[in-house]
Amino acid sequence: MGNEELIKQCTEKAQTWLSSAYDAETQAEVKRMLDNEDKTDLIESFYKDLEFGTGGLRGIMGVGSNRMNIYTVGAATQGLSNYLNKCFAGKKDIAVVVGHDCRNNSRLFAEISANIFSANGIKVYLFDDMRPTPEMSFAIRHLGCQSGIILTASHNPKEYNGYKAYWDDGAQVLAPHDKGIIDEVNKIASAADIKFEGNKELIQIIGKEIDDVYLEKVHSISIDPEVIKRQKDLKIVYTPIHGTGMMLIPQALKMWGFENVHCVPEQMVKSGDFPTVVSPNPENAEALTFAINLAKSIDADIVMASDPDADRVGMACKNSKGEWVLVNGNQTCLIFLYYIIKNRIAMGKMKGNEFIVKTIVTTELIKVVADKNNIEMYDCYTGFKWIARQIRLNEGVKQYIGGGEESYGFLAEDFVRDKDAVSACTLLAEICAWAKDQGKTLYDVLMDIYVEYGFSKEVTVNVVKPGKSGADEIKAMMENFRACPPKELGGSKVSLVKDYKTLKATDGDGNVTDIDMPEPSNVLQFFTEDGTKVSVRPSGTEPKIKFYMELKGEMACPKCYAGANADAEEKIDAVKKSLGI
Repeated sequence: MGNEELIKQCTEKAQTWLSSAYDAETQAEVKRMLDNEDKTDLIESFYKDLEFGTGGLRGIMGVGSNRMNIYTVGAATQGLSNYLNKCFAGKKDIAVVVGHDCRNNSRLFAEISANIFSANGIKVYLFDDMRPTPEMSFAIRHLGCQSGIILTASHNPKEYNGYKAYWDDGAQVLAPHDKGIIDEVNKIASAADIKFEGNKELIQIIGKEIDDVYLEKVHSISIDPEVIKRQKDLKIVYTPIHGTGMMLIPQALKMWGFENVHCVPEQMVKSGDFPTVVSPNPENAEALTFAINLAKSIDADIVMASDPDADRVGMACKNSKGEWVLVNGNQTCLIFLYYIIKNRIAMGKMKGNEFIVKTIVTTELIKVVADKNNIEMYDCYTGFKWIARQIRLNEGVKQYIGGGEESYGFLAEDFVRDKDAVSACTLLAEICAWAKDQGKTLYDVLMDIYVEYGFSKEVTVNVVKPGKSGADEIKAMMENFRACPPKELGGSKVSLVKDYKTLKATDGDGNVTDIDMPEPSNVLQFFTEDGTKVSVRPSGTEPKIKFYMELKGEMACPKCYAGANADAEEKIDAVKKSLGI
């Protein structure tokens, strides 16, 4: 599409936002964009409609069809309402849960959504204040609702907001419902089609009563309460990074029996501006600066951080030299599953039907741990809705005991169907207590895993390509990798290529086999003879293409870590060169 044609298309779409169905402030901003000689804002705001990706609806807040505002949120809610009324046509009382995080406009969007649901005859349970995403997932099942939404953009910068839609199992929406909802949303021609006038009789405010039940359930997953009693003085530093974790995580740690929890005071302040960080992402070292400084001053045992909607947990611990180091998402998931498997076995809690789940881009070392301990493991696509799907498929037959992904998400229970930082933080504290009980640190536990199961280093490279031109570049990069897959990576021959778009795997001899997955996905994976794995995937929620790299090595002893890590670092550079990034 040429630039003139694109401008014409965006202009026509923008002009529909000048009707009386839109408020005066919105119309004024649209007029400004239309009158401006520079059409960049116009194009970025109207070149497409926000769509459901792996994390639902997410975008920069502002005016336009490609922005988060009361009309795009309203259209999503009206479409979801229409779909629910169609799906559950014979049901007397259709109900939904509405939650939100700390972000600017999140409460506004939540209240508007509640009004729209109620205007469509749907019962609404609206949280009285911000709450963690996993609690909203729990509430859907607990209250017997057919759906739920949460207004959050997770760990994105402050300019963003988002809208995650959930189904009656408490999991994010999957096919065919995601496509069904999108079809209904696309039928909303303008704001005039949205029922904004709510029915207050159908809106019920919920809060502490759900908190109490949820926290009791979280407490039930503790594997070894006795070790906590012995190590109740474990020094924990926690930060919610201005988000929803402050509502429940300190309380959950106390309930588990931890008596020495230090919350970062500057970040226990609710704020959608995230004033103490560049980005509220626990993956970034910068976001943990305040927490690590506090940890140093009190000589803490562990640092933990949750993102704004408290579904992901980041952590830091002291290495063998006493220096504070970040534990990455792959290592986090590995430590959780190692502890759960090892200690459930030790305490005689295994029945033989247990399984774990990881995503295809998460470290393969987890499979080594699972195989060695005779635990069934499933691989699934990125996004916790796929882990939730696996739990649902095995419900009543096999017992889920844990699952996670490299992006700092973990779920230790099945009464929630999304990643859960509340249970993850409490379980992490228990793991630290268990380690300390043996005179070890979390870092020592990680070294033990590497010595027993093999060394692995994982690195994610994000190539950011914003806007319409960026989306085109990302598409071209994926097409090029498909047409000309690399022959070698870091000097090692590529022995297997998996294309999840065609659901075909091609080995080094050209033999093609089918990949068993529920649907196609725009992901490529390259495996080499020396055990290197590279996954290439455009993000479903952000303007970037991701390269997930995993490199294998051996560690004879904990002191061998530095050498194994240095070898892997050198190889990463070679792999990047092979990929041209």
